[in-house]
Amino acid sequence: MRVLVVEDDPDLRQAVVRALSEDGYAVDFASDGADGLSKAMSWEYDAVVLDLMLPEVDGWELLRRFRKTKKTPVLILTARDAVGDRVRGLDAGADDYLVKPFALNELRARLRSLIRRAAGQAHPAITIGDVVVDTAARKVARHGKPVTLTAREYALVELLAMHRGKIVTRTMIYDHIFGEDDDSLSNLIDVHISHVRKKLGKDFIETRRGLGYVIDG
Repeated sequence: MRVLVVEDDPDLRQAVVRALSEDGYAVDFASDGADGLSKAMSWEYDAVVLDLMLPEVDGWELLRRFRKTKKTPVLILTARDAVGDRVRGLDAGADDYLVKPFALNELRARLRSLIRRAAGQAHPAITIGDVVVDTAARKVARHGKPVTLTAREYALVELLAMHRGKIVTRTMIYDHIFGEDDDSLSNLIDVHISHVRKKLGKDFIETRRGLGYVIDG
């Protein structure tokens, strides 16, 4: 899954980006509202983490413009803790509101919840035949036994599982599991698909020629 972090505090931004990257997210970031708005409008993110007090374009204005066309979940991350600010943020289109200082584990849990809900997946565990994808623990098991996946392999499985029964195009895969600084070699998707099939079964991911991939189980 791909996340955008818009935060002007360099230390906090680095900490959030590092934590989310360690969780296997593809993470893009912006240090001001203008750059954040440009990236938010240019790419299909699974969630946006947004500070309010930003240079160039503040978070309120970014959210207002963003919500004109985008439905991506937005988590406001700010030091503004007044009830009025919380109400304003949620009424402006934010999906969640977390006040600084905060625990990184809570941020992670809130993001997972937002992404699940946006995909129509209320429960953190997705069962597909003999495979269980635990989106809370970010782990996969087959026949009740843990399966070791790389961060990118897990991201691919989670993306397809979240869109179970629907075709996921190669463009969607690139947009959702690769960040702006990632290598975009054309065969990377094929390599990851091949590795996942070796670990979870050759029929776990079905190829729809000319369309993309789907999990139907």
